[in-house]
Amino acid sequence: MTNNNIEEKIEQEREVARNACDVSGANSKECAAAWDVVEELQAEASHQKEHKPKNSFETYCDDNPDAVECRVHDN
Repeated sequence: MTNNNIEEKIEQEREVARNACDVSGANSKECAAAWDVVEELQAEASHQKEHKPKNSFETYCDDNPDAVECRVHDN
């Protein structure tokens, strides 16, 4: 699931959670379960942002750490 798709899914599940709480009450098991789903999706979105895939330049520098363009200079 891409980050854009997961954000859309989070919004959909928020609406489901709001409706569940409106119908069943804020202290109901249904309400709590619905918000648990939202929380799990938010955690997954955060995890995906944390572990973004490397771009082609980063992969190149991993394979060629001594290449001039990959050297890091401290000023």
